[in-house]
Amino acid sequence: MLIAEVFHSIQGEGRFAGVPSVFVRTSGCNLRCRWCDTPYTSWEPEGEERSVDSLLSKVRGFDCEHVVVTGGEPLLIPDVVPLTRQLAADGHFVTIETAGTADQPVSAALMSISPKLANSTPVGTNWEDRHDQRRHRPEVIRRLIHKYDYQFKFVIDAPGDVTEVEEYLSEFPEADSRRVYLMPQAIEPGPLQEKAAWLKDAAASHGWKLSPRLHVELFGNTRGT
Repeated sequence: MLIAEVFHSIQGEGRFAGVPSVFVRTSGCNLRCRWCDTPYTSWEPEGEERSVDSLLSKVRGFDCEHVVVTGGEPLLIPDVVPLTRQLAADGHFVTIETAGTADQPVSAALMSISPKLANSTPVGTNWEDRHDQRRHRPEVIRRLIHKYDYQFKFVIDAPGDVTEVEEYLSEFPEADSRRVYLMPQAIEPGPLQEKAAWLKDAAASHGWKLSPRLHVELFGNTRGT
């Protein structure tokens, strides 16, 4: 499989923010978010071909319980299935980071779903229509939240996005509001903190949570952190 990077850092977002984790980042995506913070896995996919065995060996070398399989979109890749199954068999807590547009029979202790709102659409590019057609797959979302422990993470750029999250979640009345996180869209600490200031109240008023983006606060928008 094409792998952009494997590194040890801390989980920056969601339920396990601050937890030391190994990140296995696949390359390749079926979406093209205009604010994508890993364009080297989507707009211009890069990386090296790695076998499942080589990745397992690399992960074992970090001696870390939590492993995050991310992308790109990892659930597009068939080899993610044996990778996650062996990671789980080795005793790792496996989190899958996905946009919720694809499904594979993976082993995951947490399915971290980041649905893409209208603010993600790359307007004016040749990906605009394809992105919009692909970014919402309710049948996939239902399978994921019924099969796995899950969390929703929504990237919020402006106050109107919060209304779109309400509308989105109304399609899934079975979803637990306590598993919903709002995250400010920013790749620098200053704008991140400015948006978080008003997002905190917006999240609380709906029974949702505000997620930090610790990797941005601590390291900025840099690879391998």
